[in-house]
Amino acid sequence: MAASTDSSPRAPKALVLVGGYGTRLRPLTLTVPKPIIDFGNKPMICHQIEALKEAGCDEVVLAINYRPQVMMDFLKEWEEKLGIKITCSQEPEPMGTAGPLALARHILEDGHGTPFFVLNSDVICEYPLKEMLEVHRASGAEATILVTKVEDPSKYGVVVTTPDGRVDRFVEKPRVFVGDRINAGIYCLNPSVLDRIQPRPTSIEKEVFPAIAADGRLHTMNLEGYWMDVGQPKDYLTGLGLHLACVRNRRPQELAAGEGVRGDVIIDDTAVIGQNCLIGPNVSIGKLCVIGDGVRLSNCVLLHRVTVKNYARVSDSIVGWGSSVGSWARVDNKAVIGEDVVIRDEIYMNGAIVLPHKEIKESVLDPGTIIM
Repeated sequence: MAASTDSSPRAPKALVLVGGYGTRLRPLTLTVPKPIIDFGNKPMICHQIEALKEAGCDEVVLAINYRPQVMMDFLKEWEEKLGIKITCSQEPEPMGTAGPLALARHILEDGHGTPFFVLNSDVICEYPLKEMLEVHRASGAEATILVTKVEDPSKYGVVVTTPDGRVDRFVEKPRVFVGDRINAGIYCLNPSVLDRIQPRPTSIEKEVFPAIAADGRLHTMNLEGYWMDVGQPKDYLTGLGLHLACVRNRRPQELAAGEGVRGDVIIDDTAVIGQNCLIGPNVSIGKLCVIGDGVRLSNCVLLHRVTVKNYARVSDSIVGWGSSVGSWARVDNKAVIGEDVVIRDEIYMNGAIVLPHKEIKESVLDPGTIIM
């Protein structure tokens, strides 16, 4: 039989790194793993999987370590909803950002040299993955890093490039200006990169990329538009505002409108909203939430089944699943309320962190107080 002459590009695959414990987003991650916490009324990781499907991917591997059964249950529900094959690769121990690639090599390597994507699970942006794949193939690079511009590069590891976009070196938290582009946590890699990785805990950023750069085969692509690592509460809330602005520009029909709505707001169809409320800007209201009369919500997230009673105010905060905010209560200043918390009437929560299953009967005035 003659060999096949089909030279059309094959569908890329992808691996999403979801193995972390999500400690920066506690107490929410005490209930569910970080990648399946809702962001804009959709599990965080679903934004990435949808973008990967749009870029032509036919299979996504989730590299998991923390609470694998919860992630497995998620797969069963969302694989059919999203219409793409989702596979789990369970780590025997935390494997860093490169080790999971070695464990999933049998999936990522298709025998035809097709590049694949690698994403960190808590990165939110517009995901220009199709363009990134084209740029990667055209450049002849072995690996391509998506980079984003930041105002203060001294807080990050800076990617220093040559004029043609090749990576020259990495500089961690530079004291003098060497560049303003940082690693955005999204990569396009040739299968040959897998030959550089051993099946052990390994950092792709610190151990693999410098070696590829030394060979002159590590390139970058500039990310246009917004970017945010939403792995901690203040960045999650900032990222929500950026995401909703993007939704307004691209899919405005998904945003709420009407009397009492100010700015960019997303409300699940099952939520019940009382009279004379003022909602927005930058608010996400999840499934089966019940909002009383005269409630004020701004720059906040209400996860599923949250109740906010009459004339309460929630701003700059996240309220977890099934929690209740009493009448005339106030939740403010980057407070994070865990699952099944009851905040009594007229209580003021100023930047408090509340673990699940608590009843709050007294105000908390000192920001950062943890109620265990």
